[in-house]
Formats: sequence, structure tokens, C-alpha cells
Amino acid sequence: MTKTPKILLIYTGGTIGMIKDFETGALRNFNFDELLNHIPELKLLDCDITTTSFPEPIDSSNMSPKFWVDIATIIEANYEKMDGFVVLHGSDTMSYTASALSFMLENLGKPVVFTGSQLPIGDLRTDAKENLITSIQIASLQEKGVSKIAEVCLYFEYKLYRANRTTKINAEHFEAFASLNYPELVQSGVHLVVNNEALYRPNRRKKLKVHKILESNVLLVKMFPGIDQATINYIFDYPDLNGLIIETYGSGNVTNASWFINSLKKVIKKGIPVVNVTQCSGGSVNMGLYETSTDLKKIGVISGKDCTTEAALAKLMYLLGQNISAKSFKTIFETSLRGEMH
Repeated sequence: MTKTPKILLIYTGGTIGMIKDFETGALRNFNFDELLNHIPELKLLDCDITTTSFPEPIDSSNMSPKFWVDIATIIEANYEKMDGFVVLHGSDTMSYTASALSFMLENLGKPVVFTGSQLPIGDLRTDAKENLITSIQIASLQEKGVSKIAEVCLYFEYKLYRANRTTKINAEHFEAFASLNYPELVQSGVHLVVNNEALYRPNRRKKLKVHKILESNVLLVKMFPGIDQATINYIFDYPDLNGLIIETYGSGNVTNASWFINSLKKVIKKGIPVVNVTQCSGGSVNMGLYETSTDLKKIGVISGKDCTTEAALAKLMYLLGQNISAKSFKTIFETSLRGEMH
């Protein structure tokens, strides 16, 4: 006899947990213990749902590494007794949080599904119900007694993606997220169609390891035509800087003016890792392909390959918290740890 999957629903904040006061039209957070009253369809799901909420729900614009640790701690505390986790989160920074969790939860053998909505749960045309019901259903998928999906993912508008491959692309459409460099894991239609080839294969014999030290003294600098020497020198001289990501053009190109290359060299000489990611939504960094990125390769800039900016930032914060020697940092960063790069 198969056992009923136990799912923990973690509400952090965001539109999905809002309900409209029909008298005033104002939005307020609703009590998640009353979830079944709002979505009676959940009773039809073949699983036991437990809910927990942040004491103070937070807008995802206020999300920070401190709250990432809170989510990871809740998962850690309930890991043995639950079969899957669904994290409700505001959509604006969901890709950052979900990417960070993918690195923080090493040897994860169960699904952690992030979801949210563009409209509140009580809204007539809401996307919240479908996103929530399907996320719980996906988190409950079992095969031969173990979870079918064993990674941190993100579900929105009929598609489940690997979380650290996603980026928010639209503030108004229900289809708010995209994963341009990696196929979706599950497509939800009349049936749930699982893309088995795309799933992450964990080593289930290894025990879950939760990493809670993240270094947030990092900078993300977007390159633009006209960025000047004085600005760059000022930013790169930030005394507490521990890591730097530059968002470059195309396949990793940037001005090869000597002042810029020398500024980067100075940062690298201090033992501070510099990561190159592309501003393009899809595609990969390929340093050395064009003359304008040859110098970057030469001075030891780390290639973010086809990583999203969100995943690169989360990975940098995570690896800097791991006390890795400057010598091996580049090699480790350029290695796929949770399927975040190709």
C-alpha cells in the first residue's frame, strides 16, 4: 500500500496569500490555516497538507539572505517527516530566493516547489488556485516510493522549471517566468507531462546538508555604453567588497579600454572573485570568442557560462560563505553544482 504524501506549505508573503476585503477593496494577508475554506479543491488532492507561515509575511521586494536562511531552516526542521515542500513567495524576487535555496540545500532528495501568483487568491480571475494546486500535486509525485522530483523548482502558469534556471520576464502576464537555457521539467495540461530527461538526479544515499552562511557583500554591476572610469573606480574600490559580478554584452563582451581591464585586474589581485554573466536573457558567456572578451579571460575573470544573473549571484554568495581558497574558486564556480549551468 502506498502511503499518502505529506506536503508542507510554507507561506513567506506575496500576492498569492492576499485576499481582497470586498467592502473596502483593500488587500490583506489571510490566515493560511483557513486555506481549505478558500480552495476546497485541495481536499481532492491525495496528500496531507500542513501549513506554516512567516510570523510577519514579507513583500518579496524586502527579501534578503536572512529570510533565505529562515526558509532553509523550516525545510531542514521538517525534512524527515515531509515528502515535499511548496514555498509561496512574491514573484518579483522569487528567482533569486529559489536559486539561493538550490545551493543552500545540498543533497536534496525531495521536491521544493516555489510558486506564487499575479493576482490574489480571492480574486475572480486569479491564477493563484491553479499555481497552488498543481504545485502541491507536483510535490506529491512519487515513483517507487520516493519523490519523482528532487530539486528546487519554480511553478508558474502550467510549467515547472528548474528554479536556478528561471528569471522573471513579465510583470503583467500570468506567464511571468521563463527558463531560456533549460527545458521545463513538467508541463501541466490535461495530464502532468514530466520531462524525465531534464530532471536533476541526486545521490539519494547522501544526507541533506543545509548551508546557512551566505556572503552578501557582493556587487552586481551592469555594463552600459558610456560607463566611465571614475564611476568604475569608485564602485570597485568599495572597501568591504568580497565578490563582483559584471553583467556584460552578448557572449560576455565589454569595453577593452585599458582603464577598465586594469580596474578589474586590481580587484582580482586582492583575491576577490569577478564573475562574467551576460545581459541577454538566453545564451552563454564565451570569453575569448571576440577580441573584447579575450583580456577578461587572460586576467582570470570567471565565466558565468549560461547561468542566469539570479543564479550567479546566489552561487557567489553561497560559495563565498564556504571558505574556498582563491586558487580553486574559479574552477568550482565554473562547475555545475545543482544543474544551474551547462
